[in-house]
Amino acid sequence: MSLWVMGLFARVLGFGTWSLMLPQVLEGVAAVAVLYAAVRRAFGLPAALIAAVVLALTPITVAINRDNNPDTLLVLLLVLAAWACQRAVETGRVRPLVLAAFLVGCGFNTKMLQAFLVVPAFALAYLVAGRAGLVRRVVHLLAAGAALALSSGWWALAVDAVPSGDRPFIGGSTDGSAWDLIIGYNGLGRIFGQGGGGPGGPAMRGGGFGGEAGAGRMFEDVIGGQISWLLPFAVIAFVAGLVLLRGRPRTDLARAALLLWGTWLAVHYVVFSFAQGIFHPYYTTAMAPAIAALTGAGAVLLFEAHRRSAAWAWILPAGVAVTGVWAFVLLDRTPSWNPWLRWLVASATVLAVAILAAGRLSRRAGLPVTAGGLVLAVTAGLAGPGAFAVSAASASSGGGNPLAGPASAAGPAGGPGGRFLGPGVPPGMRGELRGSPPPGGAPPGGGRFPGSGQDGRTPRLGGGPGGPGDMVDPKMISYLERNQGSAAWMVAVPGAQEAGSMILRTGRPVIAMGGFTGRDPAMTVAKLQRYVREGKLRYVLFGGGGLMGADRGNSAATEWVRRNGTAVPSAEYGGSSSSGAQLYRLG
Repeated sequence: MSLWVMGLFARVLGFGTWSLMLPQVLEGVAAVAVLYAAVRRAFGLPAALIAAVVLALTPITVAINRDNNPDTLLVLLLVLAAWACQRAVETGRVRPLVLAAFLVGCGFNTKMLQAFLVVPAFALAYLVAGRAGLVRRVVHLLAAGAALALSSGWWALAVDAVPSGDRPFIGGSTDGSAWDLIIGYNGLGRIFGQGGGGPGGPAMRGGGFGGEAGAGRMFEDVIGGQISWLLPFAVIAFVAGLVLLRGRPRTDLARAALLLWGTWLAVHYVVFSFAQGIFHPYYTTAMAPAIAALTGAGAVLLFEAHRRSAAWAWILPAGVAVTGVWAFVLLDRTPSWNPWLRWLVASATVLAVAILAAGRLSRRAGLPVTAGGLVLAVTAGLAGPGAFAVSAASASSGGGNPLAGPASAAGPAGGPGGRFLGPGVPPGMRGELRGSPPPGGAPPGGGRFPGSGQDGRTPRLGGGPGGPGDMVDPKMISYLERNQGSAAWMVAVPGAQEAGSMILRTGRPVIAMGGFTGRDPAMTVAKLQRYVREGKLRYVLFGGGGLMGADRGNSAATEWVRRNGTAVPSAEYGGSSSSGAQLYRLG
């Protein structure tokens, strides 16, 4: 669905970076507004303001809102679903619950099974706190389940209903079906690793981009600075909030909201932490709404408890202290980046804790002093993530692994704008993605290529100069343009990175034989033979260190080309023979 939205914007506004990024930005802003509305209804204005600011300043959320991945739309749909679920709890009516299920289904068609991680939270909140009787609540949940199944499954059913010979190969699958993609590469493969069957292959097990799987993944170098700044406080707020509200009626909206956001966070934390398959840090943006809501709600609930009860007097200062200490640790991982900031955060944290303590111990201090301590605590807690967010907002997102903060903050597996790739990536792709001009300069009509850097540069993905990993030699592209003739495709290449670069440069069709990773078994010898026989394809390009082991999903087709094609000498188009790339002429 995220592609549909961007496609519609491009049809109306024209194709370019601006038109593709605009819906992402609008979705990110809308998610903040919807979260504000949901938190305000359950916890009041101050909590809603804090939650909105926290979400707006979550570093990985700022980074992903400037990128064309599906996570931005997914977050908006899930926050809308949470708002609808709260309305269902509050009113006891089935329609808002069905609306929540429908929105989660839309999230499924945006990023498949990841959208379902919120379902336990919604179901638990409604089952426990819905106003209807128990039997009606169960019936309502069954109706919502039916709506979820329909809104999730219609696209996959429609695709797989088309005979396999009449539909495009479904990228990421092993057999060309949407169902295999949902369950395999984009489903259980992300949890348990790809094994040997999926297009990701054994090389992509163990996280790679997002660090090693385990309970501490959210706090490690790769992900810690992206999402974990307020995670400890959110957990404290959730547990303390449930205790504080334990005496309220079963249908109390605030307690139901705490249950919803806390379960949302817990399920995401467990799944993301222990996922064995491909895991990018930007997936964690789905945790941001829950962290933000719990932070806002917790700040207000703990502040009130701090003022009214001696037994709770030290919980808020303790939460502030833990948050400040963790912020100092995260900032200290990059001591050369704004070195003054960690000391400012430490000083503000100590002062906030002291003011909160003084406000509780001294009756003369009064509410204004205590409130001032809370404002200072919020400022200290948001200074670190705010600085990371600003860095993301002022840098390009020129890669497939967008991150916020200084490059070294992401350890070996990442950096702002996706500038670094991690240990789970094949050796040909490790290291810094150096900026190199796309072939032929700027796209038609000026501007920048989607996903490119601020200066219109396209990241290089390994390989020697002139090879597919270098987004293809411009002299080779000129040669292919001159010699395409009446062929339907200018050339066939291993994967989508090479194909995308050439399509943007020329505006001509190019076949990505192995899909995004180059591993999809989409191209067959029979298909290649038919294309050549019908005059639809004259050239195939291999080699040069393409993305993620290109050619591996189409070994039979690759071998057929090398046996039956004529190798085009690099001197024929004026290129370099040292690039490792080889162009073949067919027919």
